Amino acid sequence: MNTLLALLKVFYILLTIPLLLYALGTIYLLYLFIRHRSEKPQAPTLGDDELPCVTVQLPLYNERFVAERLIDAVAVLDYPRDRLHIQVLDDSTDETYALLQERVTQLKTHGLNIDLIHRTDRTGYKAGALENGLKYTNGEFVAIFDADFVPQKDFLRKTVPYFFLDKRIGVVQTRWGHLNPNDNLLTRSEALMIDGHFAVEQFARSSGDLIFTFNGTCGLWRRAAIVDAGGWQHDTLTEDSDLSFRAQMKGWRFLFVPDVMVPGEVPPHMVAFKQQQARWAKGTTQVLLKLALPLAKSQLSLRKRIMGILQLMPYPSQPLALCILLLMPIMIITHALTDLPLGPLGMLSATIPIMYVLSQQMLYKNWLQRSFVFPILMIFSSGMTVNNSSAAISAFLGQRSEFKRTPKFNLNGEKKSINMNQIKQYAALVDKSTIWELIFGSYALFGALLSSLLSPSLIPYFAMYVLGFFSVALWSIRDRYTLQSA
Repeated sequence: MNTLLALLKVFYILLTIPLLLYALGTIYLLYLFIRHRSEKPQAPTLGDDELPCVTVQLPLYNERFVAERLIDAVAVLDYPRDRLHIQVLDDSTDETYALLQERVTQLKTHGLNIDLIHRTDRTGYKAGALENGLKYTNGEFVAIFDADFVPQKDFLRKTVPYFFLDKRIGVVQTRWGHLNPNDNLLTRSEALMIDGHFAVEQFARSSGDLIFTFNGTCGLWRRAAIVDAGGWQHDTLTEDSDLSFRAQMKGWRFLFVPDVMVPGEVPPHMVAFKQQQARWAKGTTQVLLKLALPLAKSQLSLRKRIMGILQLMPYPSQPLALCILLLMPIMIITHALTDLPLGPLGMLSATIPIMYVLSQQMLYKNWLQRSFVFPILMIFSSGMTVNNSSAAISAFLGQRSEFKRTPKFNLNGEKKSINMNQIKQYAALVDKSTIWELIFGSYALFGALLSSLLSPSLIPYFAMYVLGFFSVALWSIRDRYTLQSA
């Protein structure tokens, strides 16, 4: 029995160490945010004759509901026409291509320098499309917009000048906003999650001179940085993070501009959200496996290397959180929790709400009201542990998978019904993680009942998972039923 207790304690400590390190990293980011929150980069003023040539790349795949919205927004960008080149990089297999042909032809007749580049093999997915597009343009700077975003007409005017602050600035990243944050509880939670990431995490990393990643859209690259870092590569599902780390290990600087916001559509359905999170989870884990050792051996400062690795930890640590959940009831029964530190779990629980509240305070006047969504976000985040763990484990096992796009439906916050047949075309009907969410939810419920008898202080811990797993699973079942009935 003593040997079993010792093994359980050792296992628990090994599982919680990465979570503790991540919590400490979050505390450091909060410190940097508070220290630099009043500091914002100021771009120089440039005349039209000083503005460089910019290529705007629009990678698209089966985006018939939003493709024209994006192209129309980019077509009116306020930038000298002789220095603007737009590339529509289309890999579509549906009627999107025909829509794009018609719209691009119309814009060409009005004098816009816009090209439609269509691929039929989709090699490399988004990374392959971006790399292929660079063969047909000479722009010194490259702006990238995904299909779910709508840039303001002054986007380039506000962002391009930042590159003239320092010749080693390789990326200028702007903040994501939201087109449909109030559709339902899920979209409100997603908006809060995005705000926390950009307003606090990205701001702190940029102002604190740490590694941070280009977010795949709503930003610009200096072409020389792309080339110097080895170009777009497609051996991970998060090509943006991969190239970002490689570029910064080469000495390029990244700059986050919080005052420039590009609104985007957030997934209103659990099926779409889980698909998006799974891609991010697997891709981030792949980047960690690919670049952790090169990053550790790089010439960057120790502070940058440590924080860079921790930046890649949230998704890969999901399986650890799941293992701790499985372990906790056993430890309660065996009384193995005696004299063990529960601080890592508490630290992580304390730092996250502070980050999200600070983000709302920075961005909105009604920040206190908006912060009340946080408990809902925590419930959904807890419920996503199975989905994200499965994706991370798949990466650890070296399993390859297709780049699955997030379905988009041209939502803009207006209260309007969505044609479910549209969703059915683009969203997966089968969600294999749902049954496991129900199983883990039942296990967490057992843990909560056990805690009520033997360790009442752990009831909130198990209750969060109970609510999370059942909420995500039941929402997924509802989505699947609605899709099948359409």
